[in-house]
Amino acid sequence: MTRKLFTVGPVHVEEDTLRAMTRPMITHRCKEYKELHAGIVEKIRKALNTDMDVFLVGGSATVLLEAAIRNGVASKSLGITSGSFGNRSIELGTLNGKEVEKVQVPWGKAIRPEHIEGRVTGDTEAVHWVSNESSTGVFSDSVAVAKAVREQNPDALTMVDAVTSAFAMDIRVKDMDADSIVFGTQKALSLPPGLAVMLCSERLLEKAKQVPNRGFYMDLLKIKKQSDDNYALTTPPVSLMYGLDYQLDRMLEEGMQTRYRRHQEMADLVRNWADRKLAGMFPEEGHMSNSIGVLNRGPLDFDSFHSKLKSKGYEVSNGYGDVKEKTFRIGHMGDATPDGIRELLSVMDSVLEE
Repeated sequence: MTRKLFTVGPVHVEEDTLRAMTRPMITHRCKEYKELHAGIVEKIRKALNTDMDVFLVGGSATVLLEAAIRNGVASKSLGITSGSFGNRSIELGTLNGKEVEKVQVPWGKAIRPEHIEGRVTGDTEAVHWVSNESSTGVFSDSVAVAKAVREQNPDALTMVDAVTSAFAMDIRVKDMDADSIVFGTQKALSLPPGLAVMLCSERLLEKAKQVPNRGFYMDLLKIKKQSDDNYALTTPPVSLMYGLDYQLDRMLEEGMQTRYRRHQEMADLVRNWADRKLAGMFPEEGHMSNSIGVLNRGPLDFDSFHSKLKSKGYEVSNGYGDVKEKTFRIGHMGDATPDGIRELLSVMDSVLEE
């Protein structure tokens, strides 16, 4: 049975976007590809108001999160975590042989500058964190955190996982002045999974020249060389790029501030419903994500509830990580609309009544 996805990702992909991906295949070394690649890069820059390098790599966003650490850290980094995906960034560092000092922020709480006060030392090469933690639904002020890093060590790089915040919330790329900002196609871009994107700074590229063992697929210097000529380093998912080009046109036509307001409206609908019908929201007030609602289950039998919801043609997401048994998640990002969220919540009401 086909179900409408209100999941944390992959998310629902509209029919017109799927059709845009059915254009005839082209090789990734031809003139038409170069035009496609160049157009996507410029549209991303325009949408996010940045002049940073834009790298496109086949794979999930994790491949470029790993690339950032592998290229930007020779020995030591500081990892801030408030949930499962912050923990993953720390694991990416340790599995690549880096010494990662961990800063643990309570689950459900936002990352704040005071959490790293005195922690960014002279030998800290990079600090990495998640701007919008998918396991808890917490959105942190990455601009403030990045500023706090630079105040303690101006040479420390900043690496931000923006997988579920980019294109859904205004992450203020220029103000953040981070060295890597990573996201993927299967979240707020409303596309199938398979293409990762990095906004990359000159500082990170300069540091990469000093870091050995960058590998091949993740070598940002190799990627940069090809990207400067509007090519990918290895064979890219061309069909996904057709879809991304189409989606970027739609987003620019909608207007990014209008898009951000739409996500705010959807988030408010879910929060109000959770307060009325269940045990409210899990994240702390004032730091809730506009792309992911993490709801307290309370006494709700989620498995039974979700089974009935899916039988009616709708799917949400289970809880994740340490709060898996206490929460569940609703994705309201990308091409989702307030009317679509109202429809979902109405069906959820009927399931609760049953």
